Amino acid sequence: MIEFWYEFGSTYSYPAAMRVERLAEQAGVAVAWRPFLLGPLMHEQQGLTDSPFNAFPVKGDYMWRDLQRVCDQEGLPLVHPSQFPRNGLLAARVAICGLDDGWTPAFSRAVYQANFVDDQDISKPEVLAPLIASVGAEPEEALAAADSAPIKTRLKDHVRQARERGLFGAPSFVTADGELFWGNDRLETALAWAVRHQTLEHA
Repeated sequence: MIEFWYEFGSTYSYPAAMRVERLAEQAGVAVAWRPFLLGPLMHEQQGLTDSPFNAFPVKGDYMWRDLQRVCDQEGLPLVHPSQFPRNGLLAARVAICGLDDGWTPAFSRAVYQANFVDDQDISKPEVLAPLIASVGAEPEEALAAADSAPIKTRLKDHVRQARERGLFGAPSFVTADGELFWGNDRLETALAWAVRHQTLEHA
């Protein structure tokens, strides 16, 4: 098993979300989707109040070019969002709502499509509502639940768990034995590690 930790405003979380289930299924590894907020950790750890890709333009220029190469390799469309990073708080809460009913993965992919392909403002309920409906859930119910205390608490718990696991960026992958892998380009390595761990457990 691997935990897939992702933030909706994170650029490299987009290709990771689009390929993690396919590669994990091929490897025989289960995926636990873990939406969280990266902003609080970046502020605590690095004192940042904005994306480092905005704070350091030369790094941002490289990232956007690199992300285009990654998406081209994966056959994924990419449109540079007119606002970056977008606020993923509401989308993360909605994704939490879907964990128990199993629609979080499909909803999360739809949010990334909206943000990084359709250039839609994923902080707005009217943008998220049709995405919720597209995965077979009830938009009004999900949005109401997303504003409830239990869901807000669950998201805060995810942020706390991310901190405890040593996360500092997204996407990140944590294997069953607690090994941390950071970055879309570490997905294959994380899965290989998880497979070895599973093999040792059953040896």
